[in-house]
Amino acid sequence: MFVDHVKIYVKGGDGGDGMVAFRREKYVPNGGPAGGDGGHGGNVVFVVDEGLRTLMDFRYKRHFKAERGEHGMSKGMHGRRSEDLIVKVPPGTVVINAETNAVIADLVEDGQRAVIAKAGRGGRGNSRFATPANPAPELAEKGEPGQELDVILELKVLADVGLVGFPSVGKSTLLSVVSAAKPKIGAYHFTTIVPNLGMVETEDGRSFAMADLPGLIEGAHQGVGLGMQFLRHIERTRVIVHVIDMSGMEGRDPYDDYVTINKELEEYNLRLTERPQIIVANKMDMPGAEENLEEFKKKIKEDVKIFPISAVSRQGLKPLLFEIADLLEVTPEFQLHEITEEESDATVLYKHESKKDNFEITRDDDGAFVLSGGSIERLFKMTDFSREDGIRRFARQLRAMGVDEALRERGAQDGDIVRLLEFEFEFID
Repeated sequence: MFVDHVKIYVKGGDGGDGMVAFRREKYVPNGGPAGGDGGHGGNVVFVVDEGLRTLMDFRYKRHFKAERGEHGMSKGMHGRRSEDLIVKVPPGTVVINAETNAVIADLVEDGQRAVIAKAGRGGRGNSRFATPANPAPELAEKGEPGQELDVILELKVLADVGLVGFPSVGKSTLLSVVSAAKPKIGAYHFTTIVPNLGMVETEDGRSFAMADLPGLIEGAHQGVGLGMQFLRHIERTRVIVHVIDMSGMEGRDPYDDYVTINKELEEYNLRLTERPQIIVANKMDMPGAEENLEEFKKKIKEDVKIFPISAVSRQGLKPLLFEIADLLEVTPEFQLHEITEEESDATVLYKHESKKDNFEITRDDDGAFVLSGGSIERLFKMTDFSREDGIRRFARQLRAMGVDEALRERGAQDGDIVRLLEFEFEFID
């Protein structure tokens, strides 16, 4: 089964908790705090594996969660950092944030890596909080939560050349005779239901990847037929080879086919029209094909090269392959997404953006004040509320962030309920 679109859940590992501990050695009179820090969690890292061709593996496993860091220990010993969770994906995978539709990473080269969900850092132990005013703090942090998000994986086939055209025009036959690919071929519509990829080598030693894409029909960009499902695979191609049945065996006019398919490509993505296009007049060994080709040349106005061939009898293939190879040498790659100047070739182009740091105050139906925001939720999750020192520190942090003042401005009074995540507090002025 060819799978090229799937939604999965990823979560970076939480950091390990810091520890509250004190030295109690026989010949150390004053002792002191000796709680170690927790270890960092593991990142969820996607790595390109050129041996993979589809997203089939993600049909059966959709949750990827890295391990949390080890908790801090006594005698100032730090917890162990967890290993990153490596997830292998095929070349051509685009990772998209399911909530915002922002592209996180575009993975195309073998071995390319992208951190999709960052790990949480380890919480600090009580030895980190010792001060002259408080030399023996009973205070430690919990580990920072790892990033978690739903992502959509889209596979866009890495082909230099894409074969497009109506069903049954001979695309699969053409691919089968110029490469070692063995696509399913039949005399009925939509024989090709998955993209087929083959390597083509010309007589002068040049080679390129060619993809046979499922046939397009009118309305494909709106989801009609199979076209919309696989149009995304044309996006990476540098040269489009438009195969037309010049014999008219299906009862269609070759020129109308040409106009219809180009309109579908334009409607799907305007940038597809920027790619150089070669017209292949196929089935020239059939009766009436020569007459139809002459009529076609009269109607077409664009300066497009037309190559009459017969894929079945292998006539006219040599000049066609040479022309494709020549075009590839002068046609640059088309970037699917914006590239910022700060990003280098060695790094991932797109990063996941964390939630805004500023907090937000809203009201529930029962009148309670609700606090939300990435920074304040992170502080809350890293606070150990089982210890008085931790509660006091959290109250100081809220005050420093301006939460107390903001609640007063919103009309909060003594005894009002304040909610943060699933917990409730009383506001005390």
